[in-house]
Amino acid sequence: MSEIQMPRLSDTMEEGVISTWVKQVGDKVASGDVLVEIETDKAVMEYEAYEDGYLVKQSVSEGDTVPIGAVIGVIGDSPDAVPEDSGSGGSEPAEESSGSAGAEEGASGPAEESAESAPAEAPAPSSGGGEDGPRPRTSPLARRLAREYGLDINSIEGSGPKGRIVRADIEAAAKDGAARESAPAAPAAKETRPAPAAAPSAPAFDDGRDSEELKVSNVRKVIARRLTESKQTVPHFYLRRTIDAEALKGFRGQINEQLASTGAKISFNDLIVKACATTLKLHPAVNTSWVDDKLLQHHRVNVGVAVAVDAGLVVPVLHDTDKATLSEISTRTRELAGKARDGKLKPQEMSGGTFSVSNLGMFGVDSFSAVINPPEAAILAVGAMRQEPVVVDGEVVVRNRISLELSVDHRAVDGAVGAAFLKDLAEILEEPMRIIL
Repeated sequence: MSEIQMPRLSDTMEEGVISTWVKQVGDKVASGDVLVEIETDKAVMEYEAYEDGYLVKQSVSEGDTVPIGAVIGVIGDSPDAVPEDSGSGGSEPAEESSGSAGAEEGASGPAEESAESAPAEAPAPSSGGGEDGPRPRTSPLARRLAREYGLDINSIEGSGPKGRIVRADIEAAAKDGAARESAPAAPAAKETRPAPAAAPSAPAFDDGRDSEELKVSNVRKVIARRLTESKQTVPHFYLRRTIDAEALKGFRGQINEQLASTGAKISFNDLIVKACATTLKLHPAVNTSWVDDKLLQHHRVNVGVAVAVDAGLVVPVLHDTDKATLSEISTRTRELAGKARDGKLKPQEMSGGTFSVSNLGMFGVDSFSAVINPPEAAILAVGAMRQEPVVVDGEVVVRNRISLELSVDHRAVDGAVGAAFLKDLAEILEEPMRIIL
């Protein structure tokens, strides 16, 4: 028998949610078959079996959140194989492993009970103060939370299997103010008079907003955390430039006319993505990353394209964008955007980006400042095409124009380097034949 453990399906993943079990207990499994769909911090992904056999156990239910490395199921040699109840894949070690703090904090109650399997059911060793006796059945996560809340875990009653103390018990105790490690209550025998009646509590304050707490997806949680980290740890600076898009508009029209018989259609964003890839080849200093006080130079140009989905924002990556034709960029972008909206992106389709493009022009947004997608050094924000009056050869004329804004990580790229990149990008877009030459 072999255990199925929660895999790391993206470079930022710390935990996953069991979205759907595709195979059920007793089903025959062949290598390459999809076992389960897992919601990660970026999308819902399919997880395939790596060996033949039968699914004999689902250790985690649909909807449960599980840290990386936790056992989620077992594959056996026959449908009648009985998996050991020991959970030797030891979800508990996964809880204590390095780098798993985020997963501990993000796990929900049911997932925790799945992750805290049988290995922890034996009483934990005494903390060293023999007078207290053996500690109750619990997990490292519950013990850590108890310490953070200042609770005496020995006085908390567990609601898990065999009285095991789980996360929900700790949080309930913290909420009720129970089991706090304060001065012990006076013995009941010494009480000579009843305690005074509790003062009536003040009515709850109504802020007048009629609010309702919504369920937050795993994707949204990670988006919030990563963007917060980006703004707090990455020193952004911004460069703005408005381009004349008359030639770009005409160039697109000519290309689409030639492609009419093929059914392909090039968008303005396809042209901008390709232009960015071309410019990155001219300015490799922008195609870098600052990671752990080290400057990494990327020799491949992989442009990410921001896509809005119901759960938030994902950035599928077009690998080797500089080598792709406009038709290939158009086709691949639409495929990835469709998979992003369906939650079917694969890990490799969302990793390895060296630069990103975020286009809100289709929403009529004139201009905006985009947040850098670490560890990339820059992201280009693209606004809507607008007809504006401008002076050309001493005369006021109406021209199509697009606002561009480059957000740059100042640790990796200096202002002059970023400015030179944006200058060449603007000139390529204003002379679009250079995009394909």
